[in-house]
Amino acid sequence: MKYATIEYKGAEMVCAVFPEEHAVLPLIAAEGRDMQYLIDHYDVLQEECEREAAVRRREDLLSLKAPEVKLLSPIPYPRRNIVCLGKNYLAHVKEIGGITGGPKDTAPEWPIYFTKAAYPCLEPGGTILRHETVTKYIDYEAELTVVMGRQGLYIPEEEALEYVFGYTIGNDISARDVQNRHVNWFKGKSLTTHCPVGPWIVTADEIPDPQDLTVQSYVEGELRQDGNTRDMIRSVAAIIHELSQGYELFPGDMIMTGTPKGVGMGFDPPRYLQPGNEIKCVISQIGELTNYLEK
Repeated sequence: MKYATIEYKGAEMVCAVFPEEHAVLPLIAAEGRDMQYLIDHYDVLQEECEREAAVRRREDLLSLKAPEVKLLSPIPYPRRNIVCLGKNYLAHVKEIGGITGGPKDTAPEWPIYFTKAAYPCLEPGGTILRHETVTKYIDYEAELTVVMGRQGLYIPEEEALEYVFGYTIGNDISARDVQNRHVNWFKGKSLTTHCPVGPWIVTADEIPDPQDLTVQSYVEGELRQDGNTRDMIRSVAAIIHELSQGYELFPGDMIMTGTPKGVGMGFDPPRYLQPGNEIKCVISQIGELTNYLEK
């Protein structure tokens, strides 16, 4: 199943998604509830949601193209910061290693974690603010984003994928000058509107192998990033396992799993985003997330 959050006639609601029909179905099973509630209670609601989608699909679909339907980020206001993994593709390590410090051609010995504040996550089609008094160098990073479905502490790697609710797309927008002048990356990764996530969540049963997904980004239609999750230094299962050692994960937690090479900072000279740019992130089996930098 694919689940989205929409705003329809002033009300926020959880929907089943049918991308091939450009349509969504508001779910009675989740009426008056948000995506976090669905994730928290999915063990009880799953069958009812799937039955609804099968029975009501013929009559009650809403067009995603309708002006009164607004697609929001799946979890607009996450309970906690999004956890991000830095330098998780070797080719990306090589393109930025000499810029950000650390060994240029080798994988980090330990996972590099940081958190990204998103309150709210930016919706598909939303405008990324330039914050031009704070930053001059805004960059993009397409990332497979994991949505946890179960609470877990010290999760065995061989069981880690059983804890996943689903997958979505994240764009780890980065203010590179802010990132570089602080000791850690938090503020440079957390400017308001700098966390587009969406367009929906694809449940884990539809993606049994998250290590075989293409991850791409386009700026103004030009392909910039073109990677595959098989090239991750640490797999999704390994990330969940290691992160959960002493750090408890909860339903609805999101983990951005790193980005392939091709970010603006990696070009010579750098190719940062320009006012009005369209940025599209595409991940196979999930869909595409498009946003625009403020003009």
